[in-house]
Amino acid sequence: MLKKFIPYIKPYRLAAIIGPLLVFAEVVIDILMPLMMASIVDIGIKTSNMEYIYRHGTIMIVLALIALGCGAFSNRLAAIASQGFGYQVRQGLFDKIQDFSFANLDRFSVPSLITRLTNDVNNLQQSVMMGLRMLVRAPFMMILALIMVLSINRRLSMIFLVAIPLLAFSLYFILTSAHPRFRVLQSKIDRMNTSVQETLIGIRVIKSFVRADHEKGRFKESNDSLMKSAVHAVSLVVLNGPIMQLIMYACIVSILWFGGNMVIGGRLLTGQLISFITYVTQILMSLNMLSMLFLMFTRAKASADRILEVFDTDIDIVGKKNGITEAADGSIEYRNVSFRYPGNSMVDDLNQINFRIGSGEIIGIIGSTGSGKSTLVQLLPRLYDATEGEVLLGGRDVKDYDLEALRNAVSMVLQKNTLFTGTIRENLLWGDENATEEEIREACEAVQAWEFISQLPEGLDTVLGQGGVNLSGGQKQRLCIARALLKRPKVLILDDSTSAVDMATDAKIRHAFKTGLKGTTTIIIAQRISSIEHADRIIVMDNGFMDGIGTHEQMLESNSIYREIYTTQLEGSLTA
Repeated sequence: MLKKFIPYIKPYRLAAIIGPLLVFAEVVIDILMPLMMASIVDIGIKTSNMEYIYRHGTIMIVLALIALGCGAFSNRLAAIASQGFGYQVRQGLFDKIQDFSFANLDRFSVPSLITRLTNDVNNLQQSVMMGLRMLVRAPFMMILALIMVLSINRRLSMIFLVAIPLLAFSLYFILTSAHPRFRVLQSKIDRMNTSVQETLIGIRVIKSFVRADHEKGRFKESNDSLMKSAVHAVSLVVLNGPIMQLIMYACIVSILWFGGNMVIGGRLLTGQLISFITYVTQILMSLNMLSMLFLMFTRAKASADRILEVFDTDIDIVGKKNGITEAADGSIEYRNVSFRYPGNSMVDDLNQINFRIGSGEIIGIIGSTGSGKSTLVQLLPRLYDATEGEVLLGGRDVKDYDLEALRNAVSMVLQKNTLFTGTIRENLLWGDENATEEEIREACEAVQAWEFISQLPEGLDTVLGQGGVNLSGGQKQRLCIARALLKRPKVLILDDSTSAVDMATDAKIRHAFKTGLKGTTTIIIAQRISSIEHADRIIVMDNGFMDGIGTHEQMLESNSIYREIYTTQLEGSLTA
């Protein structure tokens, strides 16, 4: 596990090396202080030698100031190294997630990924911060203080033979029991984040259905569960403090008892007893620091496991090395294509699909919900890979393409219209960051979006709220299509992307595609036959199978499913 995280702290290795060295210097000074204090008591005060007291007191002040400087600077370096480490891990996680295929993303929920990027990384970051200081300070302090204790009085130091095993046993018990509890705690944080995200995203629906009380109850349930898990985990950890304090004070009382008798008997000097107690306190405090550090590492390990789950996920869709960088044209062919979603081991979601589309054709796809329409087109830009068969673009297997080049050649407008916080212009430039004002306007006019954009006070520079909340559903759809058009793709896929626009606007958009996208293959998935009846050909999907392909007239004549949809929609429109 450590080997996997070391590369993320390498850019800050100078701070990670110098910081612990300064901590070591601070520890050495702290070890010298009781020794000098003992000499002042046993020599300076005993002989009333004021010069000796002043000289050694001055040295102690200087050393204390040096130790203070070392401590402050080591804290700063530890902060730089730990914050930099956290930055690198977060960036690495985010970059990894960006490379995920849809199948990879299906493994993790969005709230879980958010928790891993924030809370889990923070846990690791805090452990690095403490580790760079305490993992050096505590062991060296304990070892050096133990050497000093043994050099002062071996018999008195035997008290530790009883104390240390007790401390080790209690710490081992707490650590082994705490790790699974912390892992459960992190999963509860995931669950609460899921509740928060769903509630905030769907707040308008919640208000419209007057379900606020229900959602409050649902959040309370996840919040209560998180609190119980946190208490369950912490209730074990908090035992460490009292156990350490009990053993520490028992040691000090025993040392005072036996050491006091030695002083009375003349076998130990007063200053030596004072320094002995100071060193014992340093040893016990070091043990306490180590125990807290190990507890922190236990929680960090639970977080590290979750982070490594993301890092260790094999990305199942990658572009071919030195792959094709440009499609010859927009022709598409599916050869005996079958597909099954990961985790679905029983039934294929697509079964033996075969068809060919010529470059520049307009193709409609229709079928009932769950028939495989969206799944079918997601195989073309390799959002998923076919389980069997071949998908070809421009006469070449899509797996032979450079992945970025393939997805630039295929512009896809998904069912969910996603816009980002920023201006309308910034959102449109996702299609082509170098697009001119004229090209942006042409794309917007083609999808009937320029009319409402030009009426906005800031026009293209109008700032959109999160997800485009200040636009209607139809306006968002049109902006998403315009963004896709700016890519000037070989293939344009509209996955039910005009469902929120009225039929007149839909007809204008289809006419613009017919006249303005010559040479671009257009695939339109729709629920309304009116949206696809003028397509060159129409594919009918049924339960993962391709039930037929042909023109509107051919499908009405030969395909019962298409005819049934047409009749139902026609009767519905007449009734309306």
